[in-house]
Amino acid sequence: MTGQRIGVYGGTFDPVHIGHLAIAEEVRYALRLDQVIFVPAARQPLKGVAPGASPTQRLEMVRLACAANPAFAVSDLELRRPPPSYTRDTLVGLRNHLPPFSHLTLIMGADAARDLPRWHRVHEILRLAQLAVVARPDHPCDLADLESRLPGVRLRTTLIDGPRLTVSSTDLRLRLASGRPTRYQIPDAVLAYIAHHGLYL
Repeated sequence: MTGQRIGVYGGTFDPVHIGHLAIAEEVRYALRLDQVIFVPAARQPLKGVAPGASPTQRLEMVRLACAANPAFAVSDLELRRPPPSYTRDTLVGLRNHLPPFSHLTLIMGADAARDLPRWHRVHEILRLAQLAVVARPDHPCDLADLESRLPGVRLRTTLIDGPRLTVSSTDLRLRLASGRPTRYQIPDAVLAYIAHHGLYL
């Protein structure tokens, strides 16, 4: 029996932007996924605390960004747990609520993949899901180096030459703070939400 093919795309999404959406759609197409679930993090263990939107606001922005694509869904699983957000726990939680025999693919950028050996219970992550690693213009993926530091990861990983957009949440926060244009980089519905709530000023 075969189940659904589900992509899992986690991150802070502070704010969510067209690069996130384009990556998710590229992986969905390349791997013929039935659905991509966006999972905003409460707090990522390997990232410092930076000023930005609240977890609830980030969740709402991701919902707005994904609303137009029926293949995209959003989970608040990590926001309902005490931080920090561990990917292993998220995959276990999602699997408990998905149809039996669902096949999980964890979507990440090449920059995040470099840190995989440092992730909490990473060998369990590799058991729970395949990996889809998306190359970025400034972050190529050296799979041989990753395999040398995390044996077995190569067999669980698909490299995807995704849309090479250089949009980043860090740059967008700076642009929003200084009043520079962000239209066409952030979905219109998300921009309207940011303006309404006075975020990133």
